[in-house]
Amino acid sequence: MDSGSFDINEKLGELPVELRLRAVDRLKIERLRRKKSLAFRLLLIMALIGPGILVMIADNDAGGIITYAQTGSIFGIGFFIPLMFLMVPVAYFVQEMTVRLAAVTRRGHAEMIWKRYGSFWGAFSLIDLVIANTLTMITEFIGITFGMSIFGIPSLYAVIMGAAFVAVIMLTLRYHKWERVSLIIAFFNMIFIPIVLFARPDWSMVANTFLNWNVPGGLSAIFIYVLIANVGTTIAPWMLFFQQSSEVDKGIIPSDIKSGKRDTFIGACIMGTVAISIIILTGTLVFGAHRVGSPASYDIAFILQTIASKVGMLPVKLFALGMIDAGTIAAIALTASTSWAVGEAFGWPKSINLPFAAGRKFYIPGLVSMLIAAFIVLVPKAPLGFLNLTVQVIASIFMPAALLFLLLLVNDKTIMGKHVNKRWENAAIVGIMLMLIAMSALYGISVVMPKLI
Repeated sequence: MDSGSFDINEKLGELPVELRLRAVDRLKIERLRRKKSLAFRLLLIMALIGPGILVMIADNDAGGIITYAQTGSIFGIGFFIPLMFLMVPVAYFVQEMTVRLAAVTRRGHAEMIWKRYGSFWGAFSLIDLVIANTLTMITEFIGITFGMSIFGIPSLYAVIMGAAFVAVIMLTLRYHKWERVSLIIAFFNMIFIPIVLFARPDWSMVANTFLNWNVPGGLSAIFIYVLIANVGTTIAPWMLFFQQSSEVDKGIIPSDIKSGKRDTFIGACIMGTVAISIIILTGTLVFGAHRVGSPASYDIAFILQTIASKVGMLPVKLFALGMIDAGTIAAIALTASTSWAVGEAFGWPKSINLPFAAGRKFYIPGLVSMLIAAFIVLVPKAPLGFLNLTVQVIASIFMPAALLFLLLLVNDKTIMGKHVNKRWENAAIVGIMLMLIAMSALYGISVVMPKLI
């Protein structure tokens, strides 16, 4: 070997393990990019998908699935199907900004806030995230335990099995395999789409909801509560932190931005389709079987019992499997999100490529958050159905602050260069923030002065 050349394997061996493995993954992608045949182009597309689909399907978590089921049960299909259709582009516009930030800065969301705006705002955003993630994780174990109860598995065993599975995935797989395994688990979230066929809905009535969009029963406290819960389960703070950090760990660069956007758009479409399918299912079979706002309208057990009484146990069992899957994939994502954010904030090693011995500071925060949530679910007589909606409401209330930091970062020309937001993109995000603030204000009024609503 001449003095002007070097051995790439030797150079890779000099890197820390997490950077070495990330570099190997990038080299594979660059080799695929040089190939021009259709087969290699398809392999390249498959190699680049991941964070966008994962974040959107994980957003259809157990808490989200239960929320959509409760929504159809309480209000039917009239208002919320068009709403969820509109939430698809909202979720996409929010999340694609994290793709650009990750590709240009090669830094996670928590790290960017901490370094750009100082320790006060960094700590503020981190505390918000950890609280929201832990609360959301509770809903994942609600879904896992309830889903497994349909098959006769006690809550204690369900929690242990769910937590152990997430820990094994997190601790034993490096990023590339972790992402592939997570995508396989996420694929089964689409089980909710064919379930809607059991309801045999009147599709002309479903289509008519877009022509006669109205608030069922008029504006009320329960309507505002369910509305903000649906928005909170569609866009949530953890999603920003998860996708940006995941893209960084994947090794995305500016030339991958288009692929990252496509990945995110596909995921958003899947998310919306699943949400609409569940609302149609319960809005067709359960709506009207109880008084609006009664405890039964929130009770997922009552909802599934009603479905079983009308179309049999098969769709209920499929729904239960879907809830177990949704809770599992979201628990995986939330655990990683917490670990990435804490690691970025404190400057610790922060990669799923790390072995546990070298990255225990990285892994422990996410695992501790998961265990706290798992313990809370086992508390006797906890109001789990009401708690589920409340968690989604809290996520929606936290979201404007998270969006503000994201908007400031993605418009900072010193770090983003030509990849800053366009004016119409800024207008869209500001509109989303104002919508969230208005809904939070309405919710506050409904709590403090309910007679005004």
